[in-house]
Amino acid sequence: MRIGRDGLLAAIVLLMVIAIGFVTPSFDTAPNLVDLFNDTAILIMMALAQMTVILTKCIDLSVAANVALTGVLIALLNVAFPGLPVPVLMVVAAGIGLLLGAFNGAMVWLVGIPSIVVTLGTLSIYRGLSFLASGGTSINGGKMSPAFIAVPRAIILGLPVMSWFAIAAVAIFLVFLRFTRTGRAFFAAGGNPTAAVYTGIDVGRSQFIAFCISGAVAGFCGYLWVSRYTIAYVDIAGGFELQVIAACVIGGVSISGGIGTVAGAVLGALFLGVVKNALPVIHISPFWQLAISGIAILGAVIINAGRERRVGRLILKEAAA
Repeated sequence: MRIGRDGLLAAIVLLMVIAIGFVTPSFDTAPNLVDLFNDTAILIMMALAQMTVILTKCIDLSVAANVALTGVLIALLNVAFPGLPVPVLMVVAAGIGLLLGAFNGAMVWLVGIPSIVVTLGTLSIYRGLSFLASGGTSINGGKMSPAFIAVPRAIILGLPVMSWFAIAAVAIFLVFLRFTRTGRAFFAAGGNPTAAVYTGIDVGRSQFIAFCISGAVAGFCGYLWVSRYTIAYVDIAGGFELQVIAACVIGGVSISGGIGTVAGAVLGALFLGVVKNALPVIHISPFWQLAISGIAILGAVIINAGRERRVGRLILKEAAA
């Protein structure tokens, strides 16, 4: 019986948890695993959103800056109007993020600028706007309303609310990518853009929608980040975009576009979550997390390249036949 890539990655994550549990028995206890999943919830949601962009042969480097700008703006809104209901703030946060993502998508679709150039630019722009909005100062939890910071700490059926948000995101992306025309178009737009055009798929429009999804999820996570850590400032989520992309690549999402699974993106995020949480437990410097993540990324890219070459050879054989 052949084990698929997602199954292999799941086995690796499970073996890591078991091995670390032997060294530190408290690591693989139910409460700690719940905390680990909760710590990885934002990464899971943003990896799923980033996957939609990468599927269309693009990349979004501005997601962490989106989190920072949205987080600062939503914190300022809460300070100015503490009576606003939290669900309204969540919708506003997602809406702000969507607008930021739509700007990226419009530059790629309508202007024709490569996504890596666009989002590298907006990464700096959104960070700069965060500085201007906050005046260069931080907004701490003492200025935020109790309801604003209570959501990430709420428990439902034994799981923190943030974990439920991640689970809901997994379910939504599963249905969206598998059963909707727009979701399936992402794979076609990235896998073979020329063929996609002949089948009536607007590749640019698909890329624009993907950036909107990425932006909206990043905006929503901006609220979750600020409310959980009870602080908003220009440098929150610094470098987090690299973890998001790493989760996708480790999970088997091809940077070349058109290849990826929801399970893979989730497992890639969990892999990084286990590494991040395990290193301090086994008394290894957190700086090794960068090295381990880099090795995992290189290994994943090599595996992806080999798989894509096999697919290419298969297509050529079928064409020759």
